[in-house]
Amino acid sequence: MTDSNNRPGADGGDGGDAFVSAFNAVGADYIFCSSGSEWAPVWESLARRHRDGEPAPEYLDLTHETVAVGMATGYGLVERRPQGVLLHAAPGLLQGSMAVHGALLAGVPMVVTSSESTTYGDGPGQDPGGQWYRNLSIVGGPHQVAQPFTKWSNEAASIHTLPTMITRAAELAWRAPAGPAYLNVPLEILLEEWDGREAKPIVPPGSMHSSPEEVDPVAQMIREAKNPVVVTETAGREAGGFEALVAFAEAWEIPVVEPDSAVCGNFPRTHPLHAGSDIGPWMDEADLILLVNCRAPFYPPSRRPSKAKIVVIDQVPQRPHIVYQVLFADVYLEGNVANTLRQLAKRAKDLDESSVAARRAAQEERHAAEQSAIAAAEAKAAQSEGVDPVLVAATLRKLLAGSGVVVDETITHSRVVKRHLQTTDPDSYFYVQGGLGQGIAVALGVKLAARERPVVLTIGDGAFTYNPVIPSYDAAKAYDLPVLIVVFNNRVYKSMNLNHRRFYPEGAAAETGEWLGTDLHRLPRLAAFAEPFGMHTETVDATDALAPALERALKAVSEGTTAVVDVLVTR
Repeated sequence: MTDSNNRPGADGGDGGDAFVSAFNAVGADYIFCSSGSEWAPVWESLARRHRDGEPAPEYLDLTHETVAVGMATGYGLVERRPQGVLLHAAPGLLQGSMAVHGALLAGVPMVVTSSESTTYGDGPGQDPGGQWYRNLSIVGGPHQVAQPFTKWSNEAASIHTLPTMITRAAELAWRAPAGPAYLNVPLEILLEEWDGREAKPIVPPGSMHSSPEEVDPVAQMIREAKNPVVVTETAGREAGGFEALVAFAEAWEIPVVEPDSAVCGNFPRTHPLHAGSDIGPWMDEADLILLVNCRAPFYPPSRRPSKAKIVVIDQVPQRPHIVYQVLFADVYLEGNVANTLRQLAKRAKDLDESSVAARRAAQEERHAAEQSAIAAAEAKAAQSEGVDPVLVAATLRKLLAGSGVVVDETITHSRVVKRHLQTTDPDSYFYVQGGLGQGIAVALGVKLAARERPVVLTIGDGAFTYNPVIPSYDAAKAYDLPVLIVVFNNRVYKSMNLNHRRFYPEGAAAETGEWLGTDLHRLPRLAAFAEPFGMHTETVDATDALAPALERALKAVSEGTTAVVDVLVTR
């Protein structure tokens, strides 16, 4: 900083200034804040910077912790750079913890901060307030609470180390496997005078590459394989990973499976080499399985392929935040995934043309069968008396025409959504991770990063009710983030009901019809919650009304208004 007004002793240079200065150094575009009484020093620093024309991340004032973290997650899914999140004390951290855990599973870098008093009013300096002594503090500090669901958790115990602790947290969050880091910043530190020492701006992580000595033997394994297959969950989450996987698969003519555990778009679903979502047939047929960014490809974990050698391609294959992980690896390639795939693509030479022709023919047959099955399912859905979920996904695909981004928070309809949306481009599909109730916020964060693209949230009625709907709509309105929300409303917590029936097929509930914990018929019209915000709303219960309703909703979104379409589906 060069403005003397922000120096200690001149107009209040304190820990708030140090905090904002550090997030400038981090390169954060945004600070996502769910307000707490500890953040007055940060707000004052931002107000001074705005008054004096000084640089600062854009501040978003959000009214729920899940919204703050979820929006940072959505933004980070697209931008892949750490942003700042401010929560309130230990209670705010606890309220936002599910979303922070979701960011960990989604591999999104961010620096999450909250605060706790260290003097409880008994120390010198300004009085932090009695709420810390009576209600807000937690034994061991909130950084102890955050440890299980963050990459790194610590406390900034001194004003002199605060800026560098923030940049260290950001650097750790950005490196593979990317995820949230947490920093407890005591209020007393924020109120202390700052000596003006700023953190050095951080730079992107360097790239770790597998060596030719490691890649060459794997290329030879692929060359010798008769029936290889790629299985990927999150290749598309890596910068350049989507494109690198396409080039690799085309160079070697290898089919690509995106299993049900895939959580983003990794490969064009219409591509002839896309082999669907079922890993089952390959468990006995494949002689080589290439796991590309797969954290948990086999279920149950002991389900081992019968004869295939397994090559794991992942910068950090053993994910430290996963409690139990089984990969059955024979070989690890632990460099940057996109670079490794590009190296392997260059080595696609001297192939056995008869083997390549045989697997090409087999894959063409599989792909044609899958496309025929998709078309047949959509034709059947179009003739349904009620609105079939397949028709909802297929209609969205046709209306978006490859231009949109879909954030998915369905459960029983997730396979339908992925199968019939048929996304073809990078960063076009994301599945919400870590627990229901984040989807609207994640979609808003994606829209914040991709304002030029239509963003659609597909969500079940049960998941919708878990979301902080009012705070999410407030954020959409306040920050001009129009999205389309499509509710797959079957009036039941169906996944719960299916498990009850599965575990107790001839139990008392099956005998009496008393299915507890599942009925959602009592809920009011879900679209109506958006009406006080002046948003576009539709409720659809007939097949012929679906496409016109979605067309009107997308038109409203293109004109700047969030739209909610509640579709009463048949199953």
